[in-house]
Amino acid sequence: MGGGTVLVTGASSGIGEASVAALIGRGFEVWASVRTEEDERRLLARHGEAVTVRRCDITNPDHIRALGTELTSRGSLVGLVNNAGIAVPSPLEVLPLDQFRYQLEVNLVGQLAVAQAVLPVLRATRGRIVMVGSIGDRIAWPMLGAYHASKFGLLGLTDSLRAELAPLGIRVVLIEPGVVASRIWRSGTARGDELLAGLQFDATSAYQAQIDRTRAEALRLASRGQAPSVVAAVIAKALTATNPRPRYLVGRDAKMAALIAQLPLRLRYRITSSRV
Repeated sequence: MGGGTVLVTGASSGIGEASVAALIGRGFEVWASVRTEEDERRLLARHGEAVTVRRCDITNPDHIRALGTELTSRGSLVGLVNNAGIAVPSPLEVLPLDQFRYQLEVNLVGQLAVAQAVLPVLRATRGRIVMVGSIGDRIAWPMLGAYHASKFGLLGLTDSLRAELAPLGIRVVLIEPGVVASRIWRSGTARGDELLAGLQFDATSAYQAQIDRTRAEALRLASRGQAPSVVAAVIAKALTATNPRPRYLVGRDAKMAALIAQLPLRLRYRITSSRV
């Protein structure tokens, strides 16, 4: 598969922004969804007419419907890169349920909503869907329970979608990166700090040591993870390979975590609970 139009969601930074560049370099006409005018201007300044930018909040049904209608009317869409995502860190005991729901809306419900909006044209073109998951869909660490719930859910969603669309000639691929140097870690840490500051419960006494270790680790990973371009290259491969694999692990840490996920449960839980 090559040429045609590909939609990349969450294209404002990290993997999404790198995927836009990688796919333009491979001759695709790229449509990129972002949420802010600033991100739109930056992408247009970098890529000019090679990218079409639309502002779209994937938790907003009207935004998704409008984008799907526009792409369906063009009839040239051959790929969807479902990349948009956030992290909402917090001890699960004190995580406000509206924030838990928002985590799932962005990382899980929104992924299906976008896929539903463009599947009419993907059926016509026998295109592909690439879901950007995480190694966090196989193994769960403390303080990121909402994030892991969304990624474990995305794994199940992707597997079912793959089975349903296979008879229609539509390939569905899951990308499972390890840690990527991206602002998601800094923004997630800021979101977690804001949540904890507004709680009545004194999380310090029960969880402060884990919170501090998780925050420090997140800030370290924000700069030391693998480059987004590495993951973007795998996404491009998933869209262009004649026979793409159902799943791609990306990064040494992802492969190590995948091995940990295969350990006996008691040993695996001992490792994850002692991480912090």
